[in-house]
Order: sequence, then structure tokens, then C-alpha cells
Amino acid sequence: MLRLSSLVFSLTLVLLSPLLAAKQGDFKVWRKLDRELPPANIAVSESGRVFMSTHLAYGAEHKVVELLQDGSYQPYPNTEFYPPLNGVLGAIVDNKDIFWFLDTIWGKDAMGRVIGWDINKNQLHKIFYIARPIVNDAYILNDMAVDRTNNAIYITETADANTSALLVLDIETGLVRRVLSGSFATVPQNKVMKIDGLTVQMQGKPAKIGVNPITIDTQNEWVYFAPMTSDTLYRVQTKDLLNTALSEAQLTTKVEKYANKPFGDGITMDAQNNIYVSDLENNAIGVITPDRKYRILHQDNKILSWVEGFATAGKQGIYATANKLHHSPAFNKTQPTPSDFYIVQFEALAYATPGR
Repeated sequence: MLRLSSLVFSLTLVLLSPLLAAKQGDFKVWRKLDRELPPANIAVSESGRVFMSTHLAYGAEHKVVELLQDGSYQPYPNTEFYPPLNGVLGAIVDNKDIFWFLDTIWGKDAMGRVIGWDINKNQLHKIFYIARPIVNDAYILNDMAVDRTNNAIYITETADANTSALLVLDIETGLVRRVLSGSFATVPQNKVMKIDGLTVQMQGKPAKIGVNPITIDTQNEWVYFAPMTSDTLYRVQTKDLLNTALSEAQLTTKVEKYANKPFGDGITMDAQNNIYVSDLENNAIGVITPDRKYRILHQDNKILSWVEGFATAGKQGIYATANKLHHSPAFNKTQPTPSDFYIVQFEALAYATPGR
């Protein structure tokens, strides 16, 4: 249910710096952000409009914003949702200029929402609700891949360590299926993630986080995904994810181990199947090339601290957000909350087809 608001925000933020000329290695800082806009995921349209979700771990007032080229921003869309937006993470603008974003609401009336907003008409395109029994109390709609060939959205539902799963959403009918729940490809490995020499903690225990990064190739044939706390990237064909005749056991046999990877949050890919991943332990951005080998592309201990999300932007290359999430209140109880975050931009190894 929506209540349209006539109030349109357009705010200028001094600390929201425009594109900086200085390059850091082979990437450049596109925007520096402060505590008002702690970045989560980023989405770029084919025309170059830039949208961003703010990370729920920092509790920012505005859950989704459009970042304008003059260095200002505006809350987006200019609409009040009911219930209000709560925890928006995944964000993508597809090849039809529909801006999709994932909202997670917890509590008594726990409900997830997949919201599609037409950025040209500036109006709601579609909204889908995801509730029990598809999700449980521990759920979180984390990231997604949009498949316009088959009119489907594939969502990583991170949940707890034992029940992480993929959700398959039919854009035409709204039907949602939960698949690969608790499978070898969606639950975390029993390994410890360390950043800057320190074990990453959640609720006083070493963080073990299930399926999170996800992307799709430009042919919409393969979906690539992985648990965050895992050294393995998996893939499965879209035809198998969409095949409702397959049992859970049969679908599990269709999942392939694709390559080794670092512990990471975000993932995307270009037209030549180079897969870009966040490398949390090395404060880096890396790539898995088509020969399935991994290497670091860019590394910076300050700027690339916890790279969260990527957005492909055609000839503009790839954008990535870095938010120091391991220092947020959700992970850290002792150190000061960070006040500087970054959006970086770098050249892809091949054309960065928009929509990822």
C-alpha cells in the first residue's frame, strides 16, 4: 500500500563530494560519503543515473537515494511506502529502466518486499510481498539478479547459517519459491573471516554468513552465487532454477562448483564473463577470469574496506561501494562507528553490460 507524497527532496551535502580527479591505483573515488549516507548497494541505469541503498546496519534516515552528478542527492522515490522502508539492501536497474530494490521488515508482521520502480515514468511498476512460510524470523533479503529473458528475479535470502537459500520470483505472476535452502552451496563454511588481522564478529561469535553475492551472465543462462563466508563460487543454469518439476534434491545436483574465491560480499560480471568480487580479507576488488582463476585487481586498506556492492555501467565501467561494515554496530561493539565511506569507479576488462 502506498501513500504518494507531494514533498520532493533535493538536498546538497557538503561531505558528499563529486567525482575526485585523483586516482587510487587504477580506480578512482567517484563519491565520498559520510554517516548520513552509509552505502549498501548501488544501481546504475543505462543513461547513467545512479541509485543507492543505505546500509541498515548504520540506521540511516533515507533508505534509498539517487546520487546526482552535481554532488547532491535526493531520497528516492518521492513516495511514502506503508509500512515505511526498513532495511533496503539489494538494488538493480534492469534493461527496461525498472529500479528494483529489496526491503526487509522484521517483527510480528515480518514481511519482505521486492519493489520495482519505473525511473522514466517515476511511478510504481510492481511490488511483491514475501512472507511466511517462504521466509522465517531470521530472514534477510540480501541481493538479487534480474533476468528479463525469463522475467524472473533470483534473490539471496541469507537467513541464519543453517537455512540460507535462494528465492525465485516470477515477475509476471508474483509466485515465489524457496530453493536450495540449507544446501552446500548456500550455507557458510566453518571458517573464520579476518580483516586487518582481526576476526570479524557477530553477536560475540565469529561471523559465519550464508549466501549473499549473486549475479547473472549477459545471456541470462547462468546464475553465479556464493555464501559470504566461503571460498567457493557456485553456479546453476536459469532453466534449472525455473524448472518447477525438479525436486529440491534434483536441483541440488544441477549446482556446479565454478571457482575458488575470497570471502566476499558483492559480485558482478561483464560481457566476457569476467566475474568481479569483493575481497574482504584483503581490502580489495578481485576478478575471476573465464579460465576460473582469481587475482586481485585493486587494493586499498582505507578506501576499499568492506566492498559491499557493484553496478555495471556500460562504457563507464563498474561502480562499487565500500562501507567498513565490520566496524558498524551490527558487527562491532568496541570501536567508533566509521564516518567516511566511498563509491569507487574502475574500468572493466570487457564491456560492463548494464543491469548487474
